[in-house]
Parts: sequence; structure tokens; C-alpha cells
Amino acid sequence: MEFLEITATSETGGVRSNNEDMILVGSKFIRNENYRVSISLDTLKRKRLIVALADGMGGHRAGEVASAEALIDLQHFIHDMPEHLSEGDFDELVVDWLASVNRKMNQKGQLYGSLAEMGTTLVALVIYEGRFYCMNCGDSRLYLFHDNLLAQLTVDHSLNTMLGESAHSNVITNCIGAGCKTSYIEICNITPRVSDGDTLMLCSDGLNDMVDDGEIAALLSGKGDACQLCQAAIKAGGYDNVSACVVRIR
Repeated sequence: MEFLEITATSETGGVRSNNEDMILVGSKFIRNENYRVSISLDTLKRKRLIVALADGMGGHRAGEVASAEALIDLQHFIHDMPEHLSEGDFDELVVDWLASVNRKMNQKGQLYGSLAEMGTTLVALVIYEGRFYCMNCGDSRLYLFHDNLLAQLTVDHSLNTMLGESAHSNVITNCIGAGCKTSYIEICNITPRVSDGDTLMLCSDGLNDMVDDGEIAALLSGKGDACQLCQAAIKAGGYDNVSACVVRIR
């Protein structure tokens, strides 16, 4: 695995007036733009990379603030993470980070009326010293496209999932902030599942609510990038903000 070819797009969509989604690739924050970069795994600083997506929620522009603050905090956390951590120590630090950022976001929401109840989902791909980690809090998703088959690696933290229903529900049961006192993050070492030639795709529910898995797979199979995925969602109605990040392993 020598290179990652990454495309990222975050759009307001066809209905809403404000984009509360945000994407982070390394040190680049993406909102209302397209981004493309090729990264050599051999030249990664301190052998780590963060690719993450946050879907904010809250009144006024609070969701926009929440998604940005979560990703800024996460970027600093991953950058400052010690070297040579075991998998267990890595997981423990991430859990501690989530508790910290959740507490800070809830406190800020209480202090400033315009930010009341602000919160965000978070899905992330972290490459740390050769290991690929999937991290999830909420209902934004990470998919793996392998041998022309699309698999969702994350589980939606939503009402329908809790009730055992397969359809996506906009009622989420877990997030960062928004007054949630029981936030949790699922962390999984997906390294054994990732191979040369595979594609990983992160998205907000503005994509998977508008574009079904079959169409997503067809676009990825045809070398579609993040912009093409988001445009497909907007063409289908674009009822929500829509963001996607496509990571191709070469």
C-alpha cells in the first residue's frame, strides 16, 4: 500500500441554505468545496493520518460550529497522540478523547444561547503506524468497496437500528454534544479487511438517504469520486447537506 488517492466534497445540497457538514483530510478542512490529494504512506508525518467527517446539528448555525469544533479537536488529538501505542492503549485514548470533547461541547452549548443543543456525528478513518482504524459516533457512515462489493463497516446509532430495522432513521441515539451525556464511540481495527485496490468511502446521511448502496457501488466501480457521489445525491433531491470522502488505496 503505497499511495492513497483521496477526493472529498461537502455541499449544502438542493434545499438547505447552510452547510453543517465538514470533512477533515490530514490538516485540510473541507466545507462547500471539492478537494483532491495523493498521499504516500511512506512519507506520512509520524506515520499517521486522519480522514474524518462530521454532520452537525442544532439551531441557527450551531451545527456548523459543532462539526468544525469536533474535527479541529480531533485533528489536534491525533497529531499529539504518542507513538508506538498498542491497540488497547489506542482505543483507551480515543474513548477518553470522546468524553472530553463531548463535555466541552455540552458546556459551550449551555454557556452560549446561540449554540444551545449543538452537536455532531463523527465518522473517521485513522491510519496509525500501519494500522487502519474505523471510528464512529452517530449515523454518518464508513463503507468498504472490495472486489466490486460494497460493505458498510459502521453501524448507525439510530432509532431504527435500536429497534432492529434495516432502514435508516434520522432519529439518532448517539452523538457528540446536543446534551448527550452517554456518548460513546465504536472503534475497530479494520486492517485485516483492507487490501491494495480497495476503496473506503465516508459519507453523511445526506448521501446514503438519497443514493442507495447499488448506485454507490456502481459509481465507485466506475472510478467515481466524491464530487460525483454528492452530485448524484443532489440530483435525487438533495434534501440535506451532503458530504463524501473517497479513499482509494493504490
